[in-house]
Amino acid sequence: MRPVSRPAPLPFVLDARPARHRRFRSASRSLTLAGAMPNRAGPDIAGSTLMPEVMFAGPDGRLEGRYHHSNEPNAPLALVLHPHPLHGGTMNNRITYAMYRSFEKMGFSVMRYNSRGVGRSQGRYDGGIGEISDAAAALDWMQMVNPNSSTLWISGYSFGAFVGMQLLMRRPEISGWISVAPPANDYDFGFLAPCPCGGLMIAGERDELAPEPGIRKLVDKLNTQKGVQVDYRIFPGADHIFASHADRVSEALEDHVTTMLARRSMALAAD
Repeated sequence: MRPVSRPAPLPFVLDARPARHRRFRSASRSLTLAGAMPNRAGPDIAGSTLMPEVMFAGPDGRLEGRYHHSNEPNAPLALVLHPHPLHGGTMNNRITYAMYRSFEKMGFSVMRYNSRGVGRSQGRYDGGIGEISDAAAALDWMQMVNPNSSTLWISGYSFGAFVGMQLLMRRPEISGWISVAPPANDYDFGFLAPCPCGGLMIAGERDELAPEPGIRKLVDKLNTQKGVQVDYRIFPGADHIFASHADRVSEALEDHVTTMLARRSMALAAD
């Protein structure tokens, strides 16, 4: 068995679970957080590298996740949210995993997790309200492990995009976001008023579950807000699954995030 590089010892563990939606029914070592049980990390999706498994206390029981701790001191943080659990959405979803690896590649400390009732996460699906609380608990855990990190991004796919944008409105420390196929026709995104910052939104041209026209309408509304600029990208031929587009999602995410980080760095240097 090939040796696996190990991150610095960490004091906590994380977990998460799925959520539901009217149309979307649908070993590295273990890290132990306060009050959490250690678990051995099992294999991830095909072709993936084993990631440290974490378990942490969520609002409705322990939550299960995978966490990569950057070797860079005070590295930026990213939390990645999976699609609707009632439609099979888990932290091992292809697009969720692709976004996780992209943040890891860029030097972030990053986590993905199963929301309540998904995988080994405890609890039951709560219609979205509890799942937002799960995301907040995951973010709390990351910040506890990384108290000196000053940059935080949230990234979600499908139902996870809705949960992520809800979290954005509750946590002012979030400085950037990625929303892939947000279900704009099935959920009211009117709570994004005002939206705290701009981000990246991705739509599939042939997506029937989260149709592109509905997402475009949301983007247009956000772009009318002062100081908000949404980087909107449409993938020709892509449906809601983005089956053959995971690499393109990764490329778009990395391009947007590196561009925004560079702009902020230049702005700070100019002050």
